[in-house]
Amino acid sequence: MTLSSLILLIIVFFVMSMIGVVTGSNSLVTVPVMFQFGIEPKVAVATNMFGLTFLNIGATLPFVKEGLIDYKKLSPLVILTLISSALGAILIGLITSEAIPVIVSVSMILVAVFTLVKRDAGIEKVTDISQKAKIITFILTFLLGIYGGLYSGGYVTILTAVYVAFFGMTFTEAVAGTKFINVFSSLIATVIFAWQGLIDYKLGIILAITMFIAAYIGAKTVTKLNDIWLKRIFLAVVFLLAVKTIFDFTLK
Repeated sequence: MTLSSLILLIIVFFVMSMIGVVTGSNSLVTVPVMFQFGIEPKVAVATNMFGLTFLNIGATLPFVKEGLIDYKKLSPLVILTLISSALGAILIGLITSEAIPVIVSVSMILVAVFTLVKRDAGIEKVTDISQKAKIITFILTFLLGIYGGLYSGGYVTILTAVYVAFFGMTFTEAVAGTKFINVFSSLIATVIFAWQGLIDYKLGIILAITMFIAAYIGAKTVTKLNDIWLKRIFLAVVFLLAVKTIFDFTLK
């Protein structure tokens, strides 16, 4: 990879990591960009996942400092995520490189549809959560964790929507909670990808530093925004990414 290509990649990762603190889905942009630079799809996914671990740590730190992480509430979800994301990371060896871009496109469309259906929640915290809603949250956390370990593009976006829709969280709580959970999802997936020999560490370390710094700055900004603004940013970026996905489909 040339120096100019590397600089362009760093800029893309920095910008998307800042935005991704609120919206998630940065992998839906960063990984396809890596494809365009000729990086083999499975290596791109694994190297991006390595960077995501540092992104999530950088994003979580300001939320921890502000006391926005409900450890008791999130603990069972972390356990489910560790198991399911490990399964997902193992599955990458069972899918073809050609299938990964298809997964990218379909996942973004699902995010857009899900956000449309649950567009009115996330402004006020809901304390009275039904048992049925809790069960749905646990099931979806497990299923999404598989996808999070496999690829992660759109994973945090959908997970944020799930916690707002079913777990009674405000957007601020959901954004903080999903970053904390994704530390574990990306970490366990990274360990498995490393075992499979899929990570480009030379590139990964550069991107990891970039993502950590950008996510920390982004999270510091998020802690100063109210839930209404977070919702607006979340919806705007999700729909822009959905339009991009549909546009990409029309070019094939």
